[in-house]
Amino acid sequence: MRLFAAVLPPEHVTDDLAAEVAALRRLPGADGLRWTGRPGWHFTLAFYGEVDDDLVPGLSARLERAAHRTASFELALRGGGQFGHGRALWAGAEGDLTTLRLLADRAESAARKAGLPTGEHRRYTPHLTLARSREAFDVRPYLDALAAFTGPTWSVTDLALVRSNLPTSGVPGEQPRYEAVARWPLGASG
Repeated sequence: MRLFAAVLPPEHVTDDLAAEVAALRRLPGADGLRWTGRPGWHFTLAFYGEVDDDLVPGLSARLERAAHRTASFELALRGGGQFGHGRALWAGAEGDLTTLRLLADRAESAARKAGLPTGEHRRYTPHLTLARSREAFDVRPYLDALAAFTGPTWSVTDLALVRSNLPTSGVPGEQPRYEAVARWPLGASG
């Protein structure tokens, strides 16, 4: 199954972001972007890709330990950025980014220790993807609008292992479906 580790923002946070995204979608050219939906809003910590079923228990055990070793922390959505010369538009984060990056490192390490192939290690950039484009796109108006955006602060209290179900219908614009297959509390004894 196709898996990744993530922090999932609570509903009151995504409510706030939904209002901001509605305003972004009214900007000229917004219909040329493929917008992500609320069910897909998350902070990916480590992407694992296709994981053999026999490796999932070991990965899960290591992610649970990573969660237990990481204290809960405060986070908020703030501002935005882009990847790939305008091919991806995202909302950023503020708060305890040091702990968020530590959790991302631990989620990547869990994969390595569970025997999953991992790519080249890169410094984690906290982001929640809002829209994508197949071609380079001028995202400046969107970044300008996002610059003033700050969502409510929340306490990140768990780590999620999420299954990504890719679209199979062939319908243009169909979004992947995401399902949290496990969640572990941060900072718990164990």
